Amino acid sequence: MTNRGAVGTTGVRERLADYKRTELRADLSRLTAGDKQALVKLADASDLLDAVYYRQIWRGATRLRRELAERAAEENGDSREARDTHTLFELFRGPWDRSRDNEPFVEGVGPKPRGANVYPEDMTPDEYEAWVGTLSAEDAKRAGGFYDVVERGSAGGGGGGLALRSYASAYGDLLRPAAALLREAAALVSDASFGAFLAARAQAFETNRYLDSELAWLAIGHESALEAAIGPYETYEDGLFSAKAFFEAMVHVRDFAATATVDKFAGSLALVEASLPIPDAYRNRDLVPPPIVVVNQVYNGGDTAVPMTAAYNLPNDEEAIERGGSKLTLIRNVQEGKFRSVLCPIAERLLAPAGLAHVSFDAFFTHVLLHEVAHSNGPHRTVADGSTVRSRLRELHSAFEEAKADIAGLFAARLLVQNGTISDITLEQFYYTYLASAFRSIRFGLEEAHGLGQAMQLSYLLEKGAFVHCPRTATFAVDMERIPQAVSDLTREIMLIQGDGDKQRADEFKRRYGALSPPVQAALAALDAPIDIAPVWVDIARLRGAQPE
Repeated sequence: MTNRGAVGTTGVRERLADYKRTELRADLSRLTAGDKQALVKLADASDLLDAVYYRQIWRGATRLRRELAERAAEENGDSREARDTHTLFELFRGPWDRSRDNEPFVEGVGPKPRGANVYPEDMTPDEYEAWVGTLSAEDAKRAGGFYDVVERGSAGGGGGGLALRSYASAYGDLLRPAAALLREAAALVSDASFGAFLAARAQAFETNRYLDSELAWLAIGHESALEAAIGPYETYEDGLFSAKAFFEAMVHVRDFAATATVDKFAGSLALVEASLPIPDAYRNRDLVPPPIVVVNQVYNGGDTAVPMTAAYNLPNDEEAIERGGSKLTLIRNVQEGKFRSVLCPIAERLLAPAGLAHVSFDAFFTHVLLHEVAHSNGPHRTVADGSTVRSRLRELHSAFEEAKADIAGLFAARLLVQNGTISDITLEQFYYTYLASAFRSIRFGLEEAHGLGQAMQLSYLLEKGAFVHCPRTATFAVDMERIPQAVSDLTREIMLIQGDGDKQRADEFKRRYGALSPPVQAALAALDAPIDIAPVWVDIARLRGAQPE
């Protein structure tokens, strides 16, 4: 076995300290005995999707994971460091520290490959483009789509041509047992619509056809006590084209009371769209208000590295969205953990004293909600030719989409406070909580979409005077006179870049605003607060009859 040790300027234990172990719980009182048994099946399926994800992310990840686990199990003088290295590997879902711009923390590991393991490591973009030009229309769509690996053909080695291989084929040895677990869970759950989704998703794992199961997920009824996102969804790890979806699982229990309080926001989607500071040609004419569900997470797997997802708006497949719309899921227990353990300590250190009083969980929770709703706003296809924004902005798509949702969500907050839809949160609370949360997100790293997206926003708003740095106290404040216009202008700028599909302008915007100013760098260096939370799955451990790890 290769001798693997930690590398880099920061030790493993110090890196682990950036993530505060937090017990995540849910109220299981409304679950039937079958629901609880199904939760264990879904957790087991999530573990299998972990293994799928490691194959996707890097060709050496599965072997390295096994080596680190073996070292962690050994009893010797190095076992503590070995256990910590293995724990960190599992938190980051790989050997790269995401909060430090993907710095490797395991000896012998090189830079994170831009194409992960869903493209050949030696493939160039030019080679890819030339190959796609030789394909049929159907295969060209698959090549740029979510659910197929691009690999070297039968000639093998670096000299082989490129070829397509479906996820169902490439990962079938793991997806087939995962599908079996989903079918077993489907037979146990109390809600028929949730069971129908699980059965449809099981079939998709085997056939590589995901549309029907995406529509079944959108059709899960309001009375289902369980929720889950299971399958290939996000494309953040595809650093070449932001095209290939990576497998993940998030298993939830519905929070019925909280869900009932947020339904009013879906109805505001059209109002926000009509009020956006963009020309009519850039507006989304096909808006469908998303249903909103609030949940508490009980387990996850696959593409779920820290920092933890606090909410999501799915599906991402444009065809599924056009057929069935989307659904917004807010993960309340994760958000509460982030706010208490991360955002509050940041606010206490970096906000001016007068602003600290305005930091509010309700403002944090509601902005996350508005962020996810705002993914539906603005252009998703280019004005000129109708191509997808994703296909035009490529590797920058995810960062600009996250920045769009953030700033458009803040734009929407002001609109909804002014018209009375939001009556219990002030604009000061929204702006100051957003400012503190900006520093929280930037610490995810500028190689991460949310971190880069937030860096661009913060730099822009500082340049425009909407946020103000005080050198004497090394704190930051909001200029309440300037911030409304700056938020509106930034919303417009990002949406025009997206609607024009202007990759050159996106590159220029990133170069100008994607770097951190000296005051921001100094503020981040002075912070002594966790970067995020590390989940402890109490409920699943109990249902499995074990102690939480």
